[in-house]
Amino acid sequence: MEDVPKPIPAKPVRFMDQVRFAIRRRGLSYRTEQTYCHWILRFIRFHGRKHPRDLTIKDVEAFLDDLSIQRTVSVNTQKTALNALAFLYNQFLRRPLGDLSFAHTQRVQTLPTVFSHAEASMVLSKLGPLHKLIASLMYGSGLRVMEAVRLRVQDVDFANNCIIVRESKGMKWRRTLLPFSLLEQLKRQQEFVLAQHKKDLLLGYGSVYLPNALARKYPKAPTEPGWQYLFPASQYSVDPRSGVQRRHHIHERQIQRAVKQAISESMIFKKAGCHTFRHSFATNLLKAGTDIRSIQEMLGHKDISTTQIYTHVVGTHERGVVSPLDNHHVREAPPASYTNAVF
Repeated sequence: MEDVPKPIPAKPVRFMDQVRFAIRRRGLSYRTEQTYCHWILRFIRFHGRKHPRDLTIKDVEAFLDDLSIQRTVSVNTQKTALNALAFLYNQFLRRPLGDLSFAHTQRVQTLPTVFSHAEASMVLSKLGPLHKLIASLMYGSGLRVMEAVRLRVQDVDFANNCIIVRESKGMKWRRTLLPFSLLEQLKRQQEFVLAQHKKDLLLGYGSVYLPNALARKYPKAPTEPGWQYLFPASQYSVDPRSGVQRRHHIHERQIQRAVKQAISESMIFKKAGCHTFRHSFATNLLKAGTDIRSIQEMLGHKDISTTQIYTHVVGTHERGVVSPLDNHHVREAPPASYTNAVF
């Protein structure tokens, strides 16, 4: 249950527990908490485990310089580290960093890797039934792998032909496409989950993890069918916050490993993985003429500039542009001197 926030004392004493407490007070996602803590710890270790209160703006700049010059990290990685340190100093320590002077990474920002429809279909065909269904949702609905494995029974809205993604990246909710071709498989999966849930209840289990204070606000909700995970784990695990033994969702690494293996078996030599299905969802919608604002909403992007990168992925040949070498209408006749040449 790695995506369930670990318990911290009500009055934390340790520095990193205090940071985590401050992050949770601001309602940031658990993934953001993990990311920020990772970079804050790297910053502390970089400076010989000195306390951040004893470090200066110059020390922050030195760390960011090292990421760019020595580590040659990507633009987004350096931005993530900067965001973590900005939170640490601006909001937690109340020591605004102000204008920083550091070497911005010069590593070229690459375009997302995408599958053709034939490649995506090939990869899906190499997966087992459950993994194939989850990967099909990533491709057909544009879900991130964590969004797919975290789906609850009630999130698949058959009546309105949509999927509801709750508390995704940035703690946002959104609606996206429910592929018609997956309706019967999803209904069968839902029936399986509800039958398994009944058995769990008879065994004294059947209580599922609910985020935030939902379990306190709605005491019966954890055992209600609608809140059960659509892709439950095969075994029970212990909730680190409450100590309750319950059935969590399938682990995302299972899907990642299965997809990597399927890509290898498909002889696709691209730097691809689960997220490639999401990229392919966006580019295929663009090719079909879907407006970019609708794609932004379905992907859950805060800024449309993030979505616009897919306009660079869709090739010029898919916009009707033809190479002069392939334009048969302007083909020239061979010179006369070559007509009867013998080679």
